[in-house]
Amino acid sequence: MEEQVLPEYTKHQLALRNGQDRDEIWIAYEGNIYDVKKSRLWRNGNHYEHWAGQDLTEELQDAPHADYVFDKFQIIGRLKK
Repeated sequence: MEEQVLPEYTKHQLALRNGQDRDEIWIAYEGNIYDVKKSRLWRNGNHYEHWAGQDLTEELQDAPHADYVFDKFQIIGRLKK
């Protein structure tokens, strides 16, 4: 089975998918970009004090949950370094 090559997006491109200006609600974590639009917890592009369109890798260290929460979301791309 062939591994899928995911598109890469810059931090600027990620920032445009913040749930405010467009329908897309994306967040990044550990280099992966996730589409969180289907989550009721990410309506309008924010989840508690977190905002979509950002890399949340550092912020998740203080979250009351582990990174398993991303398992239910599709990885749609990679964050360019």
